[in-house]
Amino acid sequence: MPPFIPGPTALVTGASSGIGSEFAAQLAARGHDLVLVARSADRLEALARTLRERHAVTVDVVAHDLARPGAAHDLTAQLTARGLTVDLLVNSAGFGSSGRFEEIEPGRDHDQLMLNVVALADLCRELAPGMLRRGRGGIVNVGSTAGFQPSPYFATYSAGKAFVLNFSLALRSEYRGRGVRVLALCPGPTRTAFFDAVGEQAAIGGRMMTADEVVRAGLRGLDRDRAYVVPGLGNALSAHLTPRRPRRLVTAIAKSVTRRALDTPQESAA
Repeated sequence: MPPFIPGPTALVTGASSGIGSEFAAQLAARGHDLVLVARSADRLEALARTLRERHAVTVDVVAHDLARPGAAHDLTAQLTARGLTVDLLVNSAGFGSSGRFEEIEPGRDHDQLMLNVVALADLCRELAPGMLRRGRGGIVNVGSTAGFQPSPYFATYSAGKAFVLNFSLALRSEYRGRGVRVLALCPGPTRTAFFDAVGEQAAIGGRMMTADEVVRAGLRGLDRDRAYVVPGLGNALSAHLTPRRPRRLVTAIAKSVTRRALDTPQESAA
């Protein structure tokens, strides 16, 4: 199946590391020009130089904190000032926290929701209308298998990822037949900074995957116009076969696994 190319320019948030950085690399290999967004200007510039040299694509860098109120609107204002049009949006920026809810540093879960949920939805709101007017475009929202059930000790993270999944499925339904594809990418444990900080003992699901594998699965799903993708057989079986009710039992089962995160509670990049 040929790759889905909604237009020349893709914007990737969280592009300084992990899944976001891998999306940038694989999209550049497909010939996309890029807009890379994250807080770390130095990391973005280093990645941009590599991708320009390797793939002869245009790469713009925007160092921007998406957790701030109004961040998505400010970002799109910068894009407009630079004359940039976004054809493919990849919402990959995010971080997670683990531990007992009341013991997590005050404000961290608020910032997490601002980045993982509010900025993601706001960027869709800012960029989707232009895609719809042009009759072509794509949106990839990076969720998690954590979004398929409550996850004690990752309470805010899993709830935010549940939003990402349901929000993406709703948008997809609205935009069907209008030229804009929407995909929710829901990876399980992935070798990124998330588990470097939280520890692999907190992983739920199948084997630990690489960012390369996750992104390849996501782009295949976009090419095939899938609604959502859960990379990895073990993760997919867990997501699709685990009962969702009774909810108290599902939560208790999840807790028996996630309690291991209490050994190393801290926030981490996703």
